[in-house]
Amino acid sequence: MTKRHPIGVFDSGVGGLTVVRALRRALPGEDIIYLGDTARVPYGSKSPRTVERYSLTCQQFLLAREVKLVLIACNTASANALPALREASPVPVIGAVEPGAESALAATRTGNIGVIGTLATVRSGAYAKAINARDPHARLFALACPMLVPLAEEGWTEDEIAELACRRYLQQLFAQAPATDTLVLGCTHYPLLRDVIARVASELAKHEVAVVDSATAMAEAAKEALGSGPNKRTNAGRLDCFATDTSRLDELAPRFLGEPLTGFDLVDL
Repeated sequence: MTKRHPIGVFDSGVGGLTVVRALRRALPGEDIIYLGDTARVPYGSKSPRTVERYSLTCQQFLLAREVKLVLIACNTASANALPALREASPVPVIGAVEPGAESALAATRTGNIGVIGTLATVRSGAYAKAINARDPHARLFALACPMLVPLAEEGWTEDEIAELACRRYLQQLFAQAPATDTLVLGCTHYPLLRDVIARVASELAKHEVAVVDSATAMAEAAKEALGSGPNKRTNAGRLDCFATDTSRLDELAPRFLGEPLTGFDLVDL
């Protein structure tokens, strides 16, 4: 595989475009193929077996296009399907959980770490396993925050509704774990709510809470995986986007990517 081969990224929907956004900052010369399995979204409420089956079909779509690296821009898929995806791939596969866990441990001062994500991600215990494998003394508290996904998709990310929802969820977390000093955004939708989450978390904790964005952590992991060799391309890399359903994508995708899109090609998995 060479620098001319693209990086493959998939998610259950459009939230993974926050990972593409971070990738385009970290590796601006790289070509990227993105697949959103929008016909079967959300993964977060489905069984681990179903998530694994869906994820394998998404990865195969990318591998058929000769990607040199696969990023699972879905915390639920990372938490439930990573071993199967790695076994089925001839190229490296990076999930969302491990980079997020490493960034959280680098950020925490006390070892008290919170994770917010979908119900499936929280139930999997994947972040607890990843963090405790690296630091057995770390203490992790996880909370499912499903209502934050539709808020991000509606663009209600900085108003009083977003603040009320974040406050209601985070009150539960900090009631259990007031010493938490680091909070992992364990869903690729959540970076759109990062500012309000950080503000509310610090207010409730009564001390500064570091917020770890798994999208940025994944982009840095991809950069490390590809090595530091020279990239002679001076122009921006190509971005090709595919989806299994195109409803609302013209509205939602630019919100997550942070730039205009020319559109999605519809595919059937």
